[in-house]
Amino acid sequence: MEANFRWVPITAIAPVAWGTTYFVTHRFLPADYPLYGAAIRALPAGLLLLLVHRRRPHGSWWWKSLVLGTMNMSAFFALVYLAAQTLPTSIASTIMATSPIVMMLFAWAALSERPHAMHMTGAGIGIGGVCLMLLDGASTVNASGVFASIMAMVMSSLGYVLAKKWSADVDVFSLTSWQLIAGAVVLIPVAVATEGLPPALDAPALIGFGYVTVIATALAFAAWFTGLRHLSAGTVGLIGLLNPMTGVLLGTVVAGETLAVQQFCGLVLVFLGILLGQPFTARLVTLVRAGRSTHTSHARPSSTARDHGPVIPTPECQ
Repeated sequence: MEANFRWVPITAIAPVAWGTTYFVTHRFLPADYPLYGAAIRALPAGLLLLLVHRRRPHGSWWWKSLVLGTMNMSAFFALVYLAAQTLPTSIASTIMATSPIVMMLFAWAALSERPHAMHMTGAGIGIGGVCLMLLDGASTVNASGVFASIMAMVMSSLGYVLAKKWSADVDVFSLTSWQLIAGAVVLIPVAVATEGLPPALDAPALIGFGYVTVIATALAFAAWFTGLRHLSAGTVGLIGLLNPMTGVLLGTVVAGETLAVQQFCGLVLVFLGILLGQPFTARLVTLVRAGRSTHTSHARPSSTARDHGPVIPTPECQ
């Protein structure tokens, strides 16, 4: 399964798209409507994917869709918004960057996917890189924001592993659409009760929601669950570190922010951590080890020569 290298760039679509969501949300979408924003993001995306593959939930998938939709979509979106409101982006993103390790542990328990040494090493290096990119030592910490961020990270990590465990007989488009629609169904009544009437949307907001819905939700989650279908949870989790990388690079390119030396070193470390957990890196290491083993066996003298000395030809052979 790990040999399917082509699934790596497909999976990478998700964190790269998610990394652009923060910029689009703050630049174009209405503030103070997190629940409506999440519902408007999730429901059209789910219906769009349902049109691609018109298949309704069946059997246990009615409750599984509700569980996964709550963990991966509705509760996750709400907790992320709470964390964003009470924590600096640097702290929240750093907490979320620990998700590869948590996903590996959940996958070990639920899927018997034992974490590889290179995955754990890559996760450690990647988390260190995220800290270098985002932490400046001057950020204040809010306990409720930290709790919300940790809960969002743990809940989504478990939800992704459960989606991988349960979805062997379900196509990716149906799996994603059911979760998005179920998540929106959970969100809408809560949004009405707490936020009142939905916000008025101007042209920039409609364009922003169009991008977030189609690219950063429908396409991104379909790509993410495709990756979970074909790659190990550890590999997919490390690819998720492209999310904070994208945010930093987008701020540099679009918002004109300056990339300090510390941030550049952090980007390099994150990229190295991602590479260490990828299938082609594992294959390369295997080939190098095989080459060294072959070279060593060729260079070592044979047992006959070592035990009996050189063979001296007899007069008859001469």
